Amino acid sequence: MAGSAPEGTQFDARQFDQKLNEVLEGQDEFFTSYDESHDSFDAMGLQENLLRGIYAYGFEKPSAIQQRGIVPFCKGLDVIQQAQSGTGKTATFCSGVLQQLDYSLVQCQALVLAPTRELAQQIEKVMRALGDYLGVKVHACVGGTSVREDQRILQAGVHVVVGTPGRVFDMLKRQSLRADHIKMFVLDEADEMLSRGFKDQIYDIFQLLPPKIQVGVFSATMPPEALEITRKFMSKPVRILVKRDELTLEGIKQFYVNVEKEDWKLETLCDLYETLAITQSVIFVNTRRKVDWLTDKMRGRDHTVSATHGDMDQNTRDIIMREFRSGSSRVLITTDLLARGIDVQQVSLVINYDLPTQPENYLHRIGRSGRFGRKGVAINFVTKDDERMLFDIQKFYNVVVEELPSNVADLL
Repeated sequence: MAGSAPEGTQFDARQFDQKLNEVLEGQDEFFTSYDESHDSFDAMGLQENLLRGIYAYGFEKPSAIQQRGIVPFCKGLDVIQQAQSGTGKTATFCSGVLQQLDYSLVQCQALVLAPTRELAQQIEKVMRALGDYLGVKVHACVGGTSVREDQRILQAGVHVVVGTPGRVFDMLKRQSLRADHIKMFVLDEADEMLSRGFKDQIYDIFQLLPPKIQVGVFSATMPPEALEITRKFMSKPVRILVKRDELTLEGIKQFYVNVEKEDWKLETLCDLYETLAITQSVIFVNTRRKVDWLTDKMRGRDHTVSATHGDMDQNTRDIIMREFRSGSSRVLITTDLLARGIDVQQVSLVINYDLPTQPENYLHRIGRSGRFGRKGVAINFVTKDDERMLFDIQKFYNVVVEELPSNVADLL
């Protein structure tokens, strides 16, 4: 039976294409595009305590979607933001939500839906961290946890609920989650949610929310169902489209060194120094303070290194990068801020002295513009505490990171 399609399907597919074309043709008057861009968080007009949370979380410079997506959301506009996963969408809508909450009112004012429990819990963590200095109360409502516990926390009062459609709908129906004060509704990974069959539940949830509500749809792709949702429930949405990064991990050999403890990283790095200096290498650490600390330690052992981070003025950074590009300095110590800006043709070795705090930054540190087909080696220093992150990185990028062999010099 599976082999031959029943008669009518050809016709349906054609009908579907036709319908899709109509939707797409009518799309232009439906969306407005939004191109205003801010290349620093400071320029976005965010409240002081939200900025503190953003910087404390480790963000230094907004990603492409953040540069264009945070401000329209903060203005209360309905937004459709289309970008690949790992581009910083979560922090975009978290910032937009946190900026607009009334913190004196401990009622649910924002509802965020995600396709999986893990993602909902991840969003809850980011929302909480970014809103740390604002005193935000966030709760994740997901299946597989105690309904009574959910009810107790919601009764006590929260500003934001992040959840999966099933449990959120259940809480709204039981009126444990009151909708009267909800003014923002976010669908994250909308395409995933629709492909997992949550469409009806999303519609049912919409019916229970106040009519005047700001809607944000975040999605890597815009299948017809997602367009349909945007037509039904959004008014004059602005559409923000961010092209996929041209970065790839192809051709980069990735290894880890088991350093057990933080204190043992320095010795390990010094052991590798001779290897580093035969090629151009970049060493990533997670904070500006650590850049300074590691630079001092390396110079104290007579190793020549350059360093750059966000506290240095642009002029100094330019000079250091020029030296590095010209090859007069061969080892550069830096933070994620510059991960995106370093495209030095000759860099063939990247060392993650600290693993990045977020898997998506791993690509920016070690990824290459695939167009050049250059080879490279990445070495990750892994302590006991980092094992989970290394596991997440391997899962996120579908790569296997092997233990570093002793002949590292031969690989370069």
